[in-house]
Amino acid sequence: MGMTFVLAVTMSKSAVAAEQSSGSESARVLAQFAQGDDTGTVVKIADKTKQIVMFSMGVALLLFVLATAYFGISMAILGKQVFVYHMVCAGLAVTLAIAHAVVALVWFFPF
Repeated sequence: MGMTFVLAVTMSKSAVAAEQSSGSESARVLAQFAQGDDTGTVVKIADKTKQIVMFSMGVALLLFVLATAYFGISMAILGKQVFVYHMVCAGLAVTLAIAHAVVALVWFFPF
């Protein structure tokens, strides 16, 4: 019992000392973050590059929509078992449509 008490007191003293030293270390780290980093630069993308990216996304979107329609018609009229392909193309088309809209708003809408 006595040895446990001595061990607990010794550990608590070392814990307080470690906390004080880590407190100054924490303050130093936080001070570095508070100073800020001025190395960040804004990347300027040319309008021509933006238009090429948007056109490429639009072409891919159109292909996914056409593939989705093809697989849907193949299922409905011809009775083919292509439901998984239809759903994959539909999911990719919706995802690409959302990405296309977000990129268009961010790049071309004047905020």
